[in-house]
Amino acid sequence: MSSRPSSRLFVLVNEGVAVRKWDVVVVGAGHAGIEAAMVTARMGATVCIVTLSRDTIGQMPCNPAAGGIGKGHLIIELDALGGIQGWAADRSGIQFRRLNASRGPAVWGPRAQCDKERYSQLMRRLVARARNMTVIEGEAREIVIEKGRASGVRLASGEVIRGACVILTTGTFLGGVIHTGDDRQEGGRFGERPSVGLGKSLRGLGLELRRFKTGTPPRLHRRSIDYSKLETQEGDDNPRPFSWRTRSVVNRAVCWVGRTPEMIRDIIKENLDRSPLFSGRIDGVGPRYCPSIEDKIVRFPHHKEHTVFLEPETLNGPSMYVNGLSTSLPADIQELVVRAVPGFEEARFLRYGYAVEYDVVAPKQVGHDLQVSTVPGLYLAGQIMGTSGYEEAAALGFIAGTNAAASLLGAEGLRLGREQAYIGVLVDDLVNREHREPYRIFTSRAEHRLLLGVDSATERLMAEGVRLGLVPTGVFHVEQEKWERRRRVGLLLESSALSPNRLTREQFRASLGVELRNPTTWAGILRRQDIDDRQAAALAPGLGALSPEDRAIVVGQLRYSGYVERHSRERSRIERLRHIPIPGDFSYQAIIGLSREVLEEMERVRPKTLAEAERLAGITPAAMALIAGRLSAARRE
Repeated sequence: MSSRPSSRLFVLVNEGVAVRKWDVVVVGAGHAGIEAAMVTARMGATVCIVTLSRDTIGQMPCNPAAGGIGKGHLIIELDALGGIQGWAADRSGIQFRRLNASRGPAVWGPRAQCDKERYSQLMRRLVARARNMTVIEGEAREIVIEKGRASGVRLASGEVIRGACVILTTGTFLGGVIHTGDDRQEGGRFGERPSVGLGKSLRGLGLELRRFKTGTPPRLHRRSIDYSKLETQEGDDNPRPFSWRTRSVVNRAVCWVGRTPEMIRDIIKENLDRSPLFSGRIDGVGPRYCPSIEDKIVRFPHHKEHTVFLEPETLNGPSMYVNGLSTSLPADIQELVVRAVPGFEEARFLRYGYAVEYDVVAPKQVGHDLQVSTVPGLYLAGQIMGTSGYEEAAALGFIAGTNAAASLLGAEGLRLGREQAYIGVLVDDLVNREHREPYRIFTSRAEHRLLLGVDSATERLMAEGVRLGLVPTGVFHVEQEKWERRRRVGLLLESSALSPNRLTREQFRASLGVELRNPTTWAGILRRQDIDDRQAAALAPGLGALSPEDRAIVVGQLRYSGYVERHSRERSRIERLRHIPIPGDFSYQAIIGLSREVLEEMERVRPKTLAEAERLAGITPAAMALIAGRLSAARRE
């Protein structure tokens, strides 16, 4: 296909209506749609993006932030494969932080607060300059089916856009309805009309749809905040970029932290009947892990306060995002709640918070290539799959686009295992597991998380990016040299013996502040949590020659090695017990450490084996280990 002219476009006539044809049609131009379209075009296919508006390409409609715990893993993995979200986050980032920095590399969570206007501008420019790509404004109303497979979309205008494959990335626009108190209006985002006909078309193809909801907080004017009553949250001293394409990033903005007072509980409780979430006006299920402030008050009645993060939406613009106060309460109640927060007493609203309901395709109707099982040529990505978040959407868009292009090229697609990547965990969970609320990635969802740190993403995945033609071989060779250097130093540290003679004891006492009493190796020393790797670099063989980033990775791998071994033993035990019957009277209540969500699901379903339990909604690897341990003990008893 790559040998065809990049400008190739067929114009046909179908019952008097113009019909244009590309290789791939992508419906939607959000994070999933852009990633799908870009990877497809770069692999050599001609692509048409159908979007309701060119102006909203690449928008960040909720918090303009990228990454975090688990989500940062997705961005860096996507970047290692050749995706673009990490590059755009680096270019538009105004504050960079690494969450969980004091812990091991397996759970580091790189995060960037972005300038949303800059981010969208970068994406629009990227799409406009891409070869093989066309953008058409319009509403996709119907999936066109010919000879049993998807062959394009029909727009509301009647025009048919044909393609050998169709990728749907509809976000919250599929049957979208916006709620603010009693006010209810059709819309996929604030001020934007929804997609109303496509859901009917999908149901007509036999797909089961469900209703989900998400929400967003108010936006406040920057100059109306009293920052003296808030805590300052600075970025990292030495921020690190997401992408291998980026040399360095700079912190240019400050965020702030506040807390809600107790009086907010009374305000919200007295007005719950005016919340569409509790009055019955909202049917959709919202995300358990990102609840609205009214949901927090109801679910956590004993919490006296809740944390609020005030984050700029752009570097110099007036809009501040109030992270932690997502709500669909009426405007007058939102004002009472927000102005009760210390520092927000004089807050001026630029936009009120709202909830949005939308349709998603129920789980277990697509394969690992994200192609609909019953409709060949039709792929899904992003929130239509039941996910929540820019990062999940981009990762799914990349997988769908890669596999759609590969199917047309007759090439091998991309399927990542759970042991290879968080992207593999994401796809496998969505394909095989039931989920009755918007899905969000967490490190706890990955049973192999100790092997899937952000530090190892390029080593795990970049070869796939090279194979797909998305990562230059020169870049890959440079990264390979880094991996080899780290490996050599790790082996050297394991083999470098230390004897507690007078000289070494004095040296360790003076340089590292520790007593060397027994024979050991440098690896054994560096596994100690009280050893500063920066100080040890002057003494440990090979360590001082590494960059600070590589040094931290090597030391982190040494310190995690014991946990990795224990994790391997735990996984082996679970594998041995996977198909052992679970007794009908098995007591989940007796297992200390199970979350309420897991406990409710296990009691409701009563799975017959661990293999069956592992596929249930919300069942984490940690929960599986606890259940396996109790099952093993019960069998011994």
